[in-house]
Amino acid sequence: MRRLRFNGTGSGGGGCPTVHEDLDSGEVIVHGPPLTDQKDLAQLQHLDHGEVAIVVPRNTLVDFGPRDESPRLINAAEEFDQLFTTFKHTAWRLETRRRYASDEQTEEWAQFAKGQRIDWDYDDEWCRNVRAQTDAGKRFERVRLVDNPATPGQLYLRSNAARNCAVGEDIRNLSRAQAEQLHLPAEDFWLFDSRLVARLLFDEDDKLSGAEVITEPAAVNRYCQARDAAWHYAVPYAKFDAST
Repeated sequence: MRRLRFNGTGSGGGGCPTVHEDLDSGEVIVHGPPLTDQKDLAQLQHLDHGEVAIVVPRNTLVDFGPRDESPRLINAAEEFDQLFTTFKHTAWRLETRRRYASDEQTEEWAQFAKGQRIDWDYDDEWCRNVRAQTDAGKRFERVRLVDNPATPGQLYLRSNAARNCAVGEDIRNLSRAQAEQLHLPAEDFWLFDSRLVARLLFDEDDKLSGAEVITEPAAVNRYCQARDAAWHYAVPYAKFDAST
């Protein structure tokens, strides 16, 4: 059985014409209304017995047809950080992991692990940049997946959300079960200005090792669709109930 990925559709009603891609072979499957007029069919070259001609709007292939543009790896500590100051409008993230090793190296995590009140720093480099970017009219938004029961890392990030939202972010939660129903990607990623994806790479110890930059329009469009679905169903972190 083929492993097919839905690339997109040119139909405003959600039907055909539609483009899918075979993840193993790279072949493209297109379906849409058949070309039936015999005079039109007579003009086609190399239409063999058993083949069916279909009609696809040009923009469907332009927007959703795969391209041979390979993702580019960037360093986690240098090029990746620059993306958060150079974006023009929106920085949006889907957080899917159950644990982030970098969190556990902080004083805030030590306080959390002991059940103490967390003394958040509202003036670190991240907070200063979020304030600067949002003051300029830009948006920082996240959807964080939460298991049932929530993992320690996810509970820690719920506390972290209060700090990050106070300086300008908009953070929402979504249950993992609902994310699976929506067929959201399994990987963490940032989406900048709906045109550039930074897919985060983690090692076996859950440490961030780098990012894969994706700019191919058809691929970016899939992440945009995931964002729209996640944002529609996600709940503001303060109202989210992990048991539902």
